[in-house]
Amino acid sequence: MTGCGRRAAAKGSEALEILEFVLQVVLGITSLLLTLLILLHKGRGGGLSDMFGGGMSSAVGSSGLAERNLNRFTVVLALVWFIAIVALGLITKLQGI
Repeated sequence: MTGCGRRAAAKGSEALEILEFVLQVVLGITSLLLTLLILLHKGRGGGLSDMFGGGMSSAVGSSGLAERNLNRFTVVLALVWFIAIVALGLITKLQGI
């Protein structure tokens, strides 16, 4: 390899390491937030939501708009979580080559 080719490979490897670190941070944050959002959903009878007071009827949980927004935010966050996992898998596969 020429000197220029080695430098380009080193820069590419460094960029992949930075991207991997950023994706790991994103994965950690989205995992925690996703767990919290799933626990906030209204229960459909029994389960963890009753343990945290979800079984009691309250004015906050009865809003249809709030529940729809919570569902949307949870789905978007789950998609970001999924994309981060797939990207990390691809980076890991590329580093093995």
